[in-house]
Amino acid sequence: MSEKALKKAMDFMENEKQFHLGFLPTEQSNPMTADLDKEFAKSFSDGVRNLQSVDRNVQEMAKRIFKSDEFEKLVADGEKTVRNGGRIVFSGCGATGRLSILLECMWRDCCAKNKNAEIYSNNVFSIMTGGDYALVKSVEFFEDYQVFGKRQVQELDLNSNDMLVAITEGGETSSVLGSVFEALDRKCKVFLMFNNPADLLADNLERSCRAIRNPDVTVLDLFCGPMALAGSTRMQATTSEQLIAGGALESIFNRLTGLESPDYAAEFEKLLDGLASPESVDAMAEYIGFEAEIYKQKGLITYFANDYLLDIFTDTTERSPTFMLPPFRKNDDKISPRPWAFVKNPLFNTVDTWRNGMHRNLRCLEWETPDYEAMGIEPTLSNNPPKIKASELLKFEVGNESPSDRISNHSDAAVLITVGNDFCDEKLKNAFNDVSKIFNTAKYLSVGGSAVADFSIPCKIPSSPLNIMGHMAVKLVLNTISTGTMAVLGRITGNWMSWVNVSNKKLMDRGVRLISEIGHVDYKTACIMLYESIEELENSYDESKEQISVVQHVLKKLGR
Repeated sequence: MSEKALKKAMDFMENEKQFHLGFLPTEQSNPMTADLDKEFAKSFSDGVRNLQSVDRNVQEMAKRIFKSDEFEKLVADGEKTVRNGGRIVFSGCGATGRLSILLECMWRDCCAKNKNAEIYSNNVFSIMTGGDYALVKSVEFFEDYQVFGKRQVQELDLNSNDMLVAITEGGETSSVLGSVFEALDRKCKVFLMFNNPADLLADNLERSCRAIRNPDVTVLDLFCGPMALAGSTRMQATTSEQLIAGGALESIFNRLTGLESPDYAAEFEKLLDGLASPESVDAMAEYIGFEAEIYKQKGLITYFANDYLLDIFTDTTERSPTFMLPPFRKNDDKISPRPWAFVKNPLFNTVDTWRNGMHRNLRCLEWETPDYEAMGIEPTLSNNPPKIKASELLKFEVGNESPSDRISNHSDAAVLITVGNDFCDEKLKNAFNDVSKIFNTAKYLSVGGSAVADFSIPCKIPSSPLNIMGHMAVKLVLNTISTGTMAVLGRITGNWMSWVNVSNKKLMDRGVRLISEIGHVDYKTACIMLYESIEELENSYDESKEQISVVQHVLKKLGR
């Protein structure tokens, strides 16, 4: 191997131990799904039930948290903040960053539809590491920098009248903790939500300890065990955070408007029961078979939706780093492979899709080289900053333009997704029927409600101001469908995401541990082989082809 690769491997092992996270439960294999790949090989319905079994751990956690003093403080402080004209700001990265944007947009949508609440529209904001651009395409390496989180808090100009709710699945994400430290300096009320045991984090990671053991930070420890797919915190970790943060936000809205809040833990349990019914399981299993077959034939899937577009974006975007799938492609890029799955709104063009879905202007990072230099970022990044401005985000055509770009061969499919009573929207259905004519296959996936659909998941979704359970339902269904499809296609080993993209320090450590676990070698050997393979693949990079998983490349060398 090259001296350069060996040096990088040794540096990661010796100097980046704060990113060696195998001791965290969210990074470990869940024994309940240890044979997930075999369950899907046995039958798709068995695989679905195996995945769903881990969601019950979220249910047990929710019963505890919704009754806790910390949750009551979150709601009470949130109500007080809004009444005093302050802002509630959610901060996250990756899956939790997309959740933060979703929470803000749920609030804004609710206020836009309720005349009595319009005055509160601008009281909830979000900070996504990498800005709104990262909603559509991951900017994974940004999470390694605390200074980026601090800078985004500065740009929102938070003050003592505001409140920050920081969400990090593992409890250790540097950029999110950076937003915590800056908000504390600015005398904001600060809450921190995560999914690993608080003492375990504080005892082992200095950056986590600084936040968790700060008396000015209210901690909500949502620990509910390892993920159904090892390390994939887009699943149960973010599910629990969406449930708790969403329940808190709706409770704040209810107190402001004089409404009663339901028992969210009980409603979530009913939702899980509905999704676990034989009819729902079989519908999801059937859909997994349908989508997997499209991909086997080298076809593309295009989801179409309106009200729940952001929810679908979240799951679809996260498939790229989790399973090494081609990321979303801009309209001026005719070289990169098309993403296997994409999301479009058949009713509006791209600009109007964002405006109607977010109820605000795009909030992207307009940073230039001097900004990165001022933050002390190394020249390799500051001299070639990522293209993540609003003008770049708008190049992803998520509206009804250019549907033909989603046609690759005779096997491409258009899928309309509706949630609850969405199926009553005749304009949506008519627009989908028009745009889907050029696709070889058009299908209809209904989550909840009573629609007659090709794939109907008949769970009951109670209505509420922020439609909490509707958003929970679509998340649970899409997590199950996307993970199940990848299991069927062989991109999961046991319950390990063995095709992960090692695009930041946390994922680098995860890749090393995957090689060690599956390849039966020690951590040092796995690390050296990983860096050696990164160098090999960089030398053979072809932007017109799908990229090879470095982890898979090493495992093949090991005969695994």
